[in-house]
Amino acid sequence: MSYISLVRPRWSDMDVYGHVNHANLVTLLEEARIPLLFGDAVRAGLTELPKGIVVVKLAVHYRSPIVVSDQDIRVEISLNDLKHASFTLGYRVHAGPAEADKVAVTAETVLAPYDTVTERPRRLTEDERAFLEKGFADA
Repeated sequence: MSYISLVRPRWSDMDVYGHVNHANLVTLLEEARIPLLFGDAVRAGLTELPKGIVVVKLAVHYRSPIVVSDQDIRVEISLNDLKHASFTLGYRVHAGPAEADKVAVTAETVLAPYDTVTERPRRLTEDERAFLEKGFADA
């Protein structure tokens, strides 16, 4: 199952051709996952996960440009892998808000929980693992 997030590209996200710039697309991916990993996690009682998550690896594959057009774009996020100290999210970014809109970008991020006190990566707790599994199963 996929977690669906709608994000709206801003005028400042576009390049000279009117397409969403690469670096700004990465920011839109981040904005798409924030409601789940921060908002929903806090509501589920997970206080440590939102304090520190770092991107370990990022891969973005462009199929077609996304044009800034004053409408949301649909980002489908799936849990591709769940390990003890990291998890991998896959993204399908549509050129518009509907499921039928063309998939313009696919991407993947490997994320790891991070302890901001010790400044070191840490293992996911059982509650965090269960939250991630349930969050995508219920999507």
